[in-house]
Amino acid sequence: MSGITLQSALVLLVLGATILLFITEKFRVDVIAIIVMLVLPWLGLVTPSEAFAGFSSNAVMSIIAVMIMGAGMDRTGMMNYVAARITDISGENENRLLIVVSAIVGAVSSFMQNVGSIALFLPAVLRICRQKNISPSKLMMPIGFAAILGGTLTMVGSGPLIILNDLLRSGGYSPFKLFDVTPVGAVLLTSGIIYFIVLGRFVLPGGGKDGENLSSQMKLVNGRNVPHIIYRCIVKNESSLVGKSREEINLRDEYDLYVTRVKDGDEIIHAPWRRRSFKAGDKLFILGGLDQVERFSKDYDLSLTSREGEDIFSSGEYGFAEMMVIPGSSFSGRTLREIAMRKNWGVEPLELINADGSVHLHFPDITLNVGDEIIVEGPWNNLEKLSRSEDMISLTPLQKNLRKEKTLPAILCFSFAILLALSGFRLSLSLLTGALGMILSGVIRIDEAYNSIDWRTVFLLAGLIPLGTAMEKSGAATLVAGGMLGILADGHPFLILLVTGLMATVFSLFMSNVAATVLLVPLVMIMGNGAGVDPRGLALLVGVCASNSFILPTHQVNAMLMSRGGYRNSDYLKAGGIMSIIFLFISASLVYLFFV
Repeated sequence: MSGITLQSALVLLVLGATILLFITEKFRVDVIAIIVMLVLPWLGLVTPSEAFAGFSSNAVMSIIAVMIMGAGMDRTGMMNYVAARITDISGENENRLLIVVSAIVGAVSSFMQNVGSIALFLPAVLRICRQKNISPSKLMMPIGFAAILGGTLTMVGSGPLIILNDLLRSGGYSPFKLFDVTPVGAVLLTSGIIYFIVLGRFVLPGGGKDGENLSSQMKLVNGRNVPHIIYRCIVKNESSLVGKSREEINLRDEYDLYVTRVKDGDEIIHAPWRRRSFKAGDKLFILGGLDQVERFSKDYDLSLTSREGEDIFSSGEYGFAEMMVIPGSSFSGRTLREIAMRKNWGVEPLELINADGSVHLHFPDITLNVGDEIIVEGPWNNLEKLSRSEDMISLTPLQKNLRKEKTLPAILCFSFAILLALSGFRLSLSLLTGALGMILSGVIRIDEAYNSIDWRTVFLLAGLIPLGTAMEKSGAATLVAGGMLGILADGHPFLILLVTGLMATVFSLFMSNVAATVLLVPLVMIMGNGAGVDPRGLALLVGVCASNSFILPTHQVNAMLMSRGGYRNSDYLKAGGIMSIIFLFISASLVYLFFV
């Protein structure tokens, strides 16, 4: 290749080594990115300031802001509502859920940065995975791909398409209208959804292994066979339960059920005390099996409101904890009846596991000892208070108390950030403003904000950004692009389109997709004039294929979802590789059909 310099040769060598490391997975992706970030300045290919500039880049700061705002929205319980609405539409079918979420995310991405659309729905999707016992690996990659594909639906859906019209104007060509690219984007998004419906179980990890990514709550439920469906019964005026206490009816021994809370008018009593008498009009929340609930309702003439039941996790306010009696605890040497755990702590004891491994399902009079574990159910704040006491510690992670009173400030901060971004302000500035608003308004504390950041993702993105800088500075990118496109100048128009799309795809993997567009569009327009191919069509293909970033987790959306889905590089190579080929052929074919 003529015109190659030592610097461009070194950059291509580093690029090749980086690809090899990603494929072999010799190191974690963030470690590979750090290696690249340090090797480049030591070789003199970028300056030290350029090597570390990725940490202040628009992409990295946007990702950090998205993580903080997502945690804030989730902390208010808002995502419980969103998750419930999505599941109402999709029902229990996983494929229908994938279609609904992917379609919504893709549609939103057509007018919003794809990172922003993921920020909107990621907390809700994660909550749905926990509630429905679905492995996140089945949904994270599909919705991430849908967000990227949705960016091709309009000329404002992605950075490359936004800047494309400016490049066309500067080259003397007429710009595209807002929806000119929609036919291409619609087919791409639809094909992406169909791809995962048909081949998802073959290309995604964890297919049929829902237990691999279960939340700690579901692991506890499954491991201990703890019931987690709540049924509601109303005590009628003529019910024989009126005036009786739960101790008198032996609910646990006779029916294998638990009354986890009672709604008396507007008051909710959590884990009602064993001596509290039931009253007419009480609404009972009963944990257990449907057959037992129906038998109990019949025996005491109760009104069962629904046979469907409700998952205890659906509201986000209740859960389970495995608590252990610690040394020095006042519980040691006392029975559950003496402790009055329901009355004093507002939690429902379900199961006792002694230090010797013996299990008890009814244990009010068994003496507790240090090392004994009790499975309890209750509101998160009550569980947290018990775990912070000097008597017990929780062996399972506890969800923090929801701040429902902060829902409105959270929505306002998030909406304001998105509005700023849609108004043309820099994405990172807009999203960080929203994140700061959540911190200042008390939606999320600063320490919680720091803990919400996935630093693996941050280092992955920040570490690879200087590689794109080195490719531009050394001339390696221009050299490779110009050489390949020059060879094909006399080729068939469709072959030229395929190679153009391939170049945009490869370049966007290791440098900013906007930078790849800026670099390639002028080159392909010149080549198009010489080869008799419409330069506008070639330029549009570059703008579209700059979003064809599926084969490696280097796109900011893929990087953000990688750890949440439990993916490895090989998963993106397999699933993303096929998607990249589909994307390339569809986009080249449609551009050839409509624009060339």
